[in-house]
Amino acid sequence: MRMKGFLDEPRFSVELLEGSAALRGLIDKHIHDQTLALKSAFFVADLGVIVRQQVRWRTKMDPIQPFYTVKSNSSPVVVEILAALGTGFVCSNKHELDLVKGFGVPSQDIILGGTCKQLSHIKYAAKHNISLLVCDNEAELRKIARCHPKTKVLLLLTSESCCEREETAIPFGSTLKDCRHLLESARELSLHITGVKFNIPSCCQDAQAFSRAVSDARCVFDMGEELGFEMNILDVGGGFDGSEAQLDKVNQMLKPMLDMYFPLSTGLSLIAEPGVYYVSSAFTLAMNIIAKKNVARDFSGQPHNALSANDEPEFLYYMNDGVYGTFANKLLCEDSVSMPSAHKEVSAEEPLFSSSLWGPSADDLDQVVERCLLPELSVGDWLLFSNAGANGLGATFTNGEEHKPPVFYCITECDWQQVHNSGVTLDARMKNLSVVPCGLQPNISKASVSTPA
Repeated sequence: MRMKGFLDEPRFSVELLEGSAALRGLIDKHIHDQTLALKSAFFVADLGVIVRQQVRWRTKMDPIQPFYTVKSNSSPVVVEILAALGTGFVCSNKHELDLVKGFGVPSQDIILGGTCKQLSHIKYAAKHNISLLVCDNEAELRKIARCHPKTKVLLLLTSESCCEREETAIPFGSTLKDCRHLLESARELSLHITGVKFNIPSCCQDAQAFSRAVSDARCVFDMGEELGFEMNILDVGGGFDGSEAQLDKVNQMLKPMLDMYFPLSTGLSLIAEPGVYYVSSAFTLAMNIIAKKNVARDFSGQPHNALSANDEPEFLYYMNDGVYGTFANKLLCEDSVSMPSAHKEVSAEEPLFSSSLWGPSADDLDQVVERCLLPELSVGDWLLFSNAGANGLGATFTNGEEHKPPVFYCITECDWQQVHNSGVTLDARMKNLSVVPCGLQPNISKASVSTPA
């Protein structure tokens, strides 16, 4: 069977594992295979994590409807399982719209996000009846009026920065004053403003930020209703890092404000845009060390090559992928890479050394991890990066060619049973995944070979 919208791609296999410990066995198995072959980087994805995150969302965040941000991880398997689980989707371009539509997602469950959209993407959205777009400036508003006049628009509110990284980023969103002007312009252009979106980044733990965002959204709703718009959608954005503790914290801060300013009795539709939340912890990335350097640092902290008897060694490890491939997001977000662990068995007594991790390009920018503590490793050893599911699986390019490490998908028997026994129902749209029993390989942990995606 061929995947609709991906005619050159085979049907995807998902390994059914006997227990959570078997996930490590599956990683071991593929490391064994790669060591005998090309030593290529690869991902292992536990789809059970995505299922559990959906159950957790429904339990804690009801009645907020999740719309998955496809740019976080555009794996067709991720999109298909989330479509079957009933999420909506936020797409940023035509390719993502094609991907989502290929799985039969209805147009009313798709948002064309982004505040700077190509005209061709707006026209494509109009052609396929994608009726909800995001906007934060008048130029974009006029583009939408020209190319998709029957759409509904969410105005993006600016949010106050709460951390250094956000403060240095390019600001998006409109102030309350700008929103008033945009509402008036939309009325002149005969465009329909249907609601408001705000976004509090996951690094923010300030209750006042949520209070200001919700109260500002209420002001925009009031202005819109005053100008004759039917305001009925509030989008609380995508500030969810995937941890249960952070989800609880956001719910604790957000729910009282929503109850005060946007009671459900008004018939309002509440939506959110979780992306990282679903996929980050579902993926583990395995990387191979292809080269190694030994340096030492003097008292000023500067590296030098000559090791003296009193110097503490520092190791530079070069891996088979870097910021010009899987870690491309590192160029945009300094804290986007989790600290790795060594795949090999390490005793508690073995010393740890200051280490830095680099891609294979010999470029000064190709630094994946600036400083971490690792046991001394050898060329050919493997490193495992957990929480690797977000922002690392888009199409990246190396030497002009598309570069994507293979992905091996799995789910434990317990999680698969939960899919069938819980309130989460996989409907008939999930036609392109084949769940197969995990085979046993001699001299290797219980795992079986999976077809790379």
